[in-house]
Amino acid sequence: MVATAVTSAFFPVTSSPDSSDSKNKKLGSIKSKPSVSSGSLQVKANAQAPPKINGTVASTTPVEGSKNDDGASSPPPRTFINQLPDWSMLLAAITTIFLAAEKQWMMLDWKPRRPDMVIDPFGIGKIVQDGLVFSQNFSIRSYEIGADQTASIETLMNHLQETAINHCRSAGLLGEGFGATPEMCKKNLIWVVTRMQVVVDRYPTWGDVVQVDTWVSASGKNGMRRDWLVSNSETGEILTRATSVWVMMNKLTRRLSKIPEEVRGEIEPFFMNSDPVLAEDSQKLVKLDDSTAEHVCKGLTPKWSDLDVNQHVNNVKYIGWILESAPLPILESHELSAMTLEYRRECGRDSVLQSLTTVSDSNTENAVNVGEFNCQHLLRLDDGAEIVRGRTRWRPKHAKSSANMDQITAKRA
Repeated sequence: MVATAVTSAFFPVTSSPDSSDSKNKKLGSIKSKPSVSSGSLQVKANAQAPPKINGTVASTTPVEGSKNDDGASSPPPRTFINQLPDWSMLLAAITTIFLAAEKQWMMLDWKPRRPDMVIDPFGIGKIVQDGLVFSQNFSIRSYEIGADQTASIETLMNHLQETAINHCRSAGLLGEGFGATPEMCKKNLIWVVTRMQVVVDRYPTWGDVVQVDTWVSASGKNGMRRDWLVSNSETGEILTRATSVWVMMNKLTRRLSKIPEEVRGEIEPFFMNSDPVLAEDSQKLVKLDDSTAEHVCKGLTPKWSDLDVNQHVNNVKYIGWILESAPLPILESHELSAMTLEYRRECGRDSVLQSLTTVSDSNTENAVNVGEFNCQHLLRLDDGAEIVRGRTRWRPKHAKSSANMDQITAKRA
């Protein structure tokens, strides 16, 4: 019986003349052309059966011969297809339930895997070591690499700055300002960096995932030191080490300020009693002028995108300006391995700056430093006011750099 029903649903059986005559007596005569049999009419009706959408029959143009004498349309023939349940409604309900469950799952307040770890539910990073060290991973993107197919120094510096801000946020110390605590916001105080020292052992490449660890310590009576340690997240190899000194400045008067006791009470619980990750560079940074500078780049102006929320130029932008005056042969054959910067004043969006650089040989007594160069830098305003003093150390990228080193020495001579 079931096989017969299925077969008849797909292949309708034409009625015999006797049966058709008896049906015509009951339903009345069917208007059709004499050359078309009742069986062919039945097949034509099956071919033009109205579709079934969401459980209801969609109205279509009546088929010729499908009306009786009273003008009423005959119901569509029953087929295997239009008797199936409406699965689209069930699928939509399952999808809605799944999305709602996934949303609730993502909003759960996750517990840390270890007692000494606090997980950020938004994936920004994590606080470890009794809440004193903040750790965050970064994936090196394609737009963060340079011509050498490695991350640029600006990329690494942006990672350092990002972890510093996220550290304050994860610790609950971020107020309305850019890295400022609630008490600092009340007193219109902001953090400004005065000294930065960076050593790059190896630059990550595209697709690498680096782990940045940062922590803070006291620096004198009115300063704060922040250290960073950058490593490969998979191998643990140390890539970059950096240390910096920060002081407070009044946002309105733009003058340096002592650390108020209210602010000190906020930040001191997060101070780590540790030595700097880098030994202090005690070598004095010389001041360059037009007579001592070998390379000068003028007309540097900040863009609107160079300003941060405190309305001054981001300190990472200064590094790009300093390297504008670095000799091209050094940039082509060497890579920056160390950098020491002293920030002396800020500049605004209307400032016009000059970048000055002079090159000096490295200490060749140590075989490790053979082929390296030291550069002295100065970033100043057009009126001569100093913005940043700096010193950079450059190491050869590969063995082919020997020819370029001879070119650099010849140009200096």
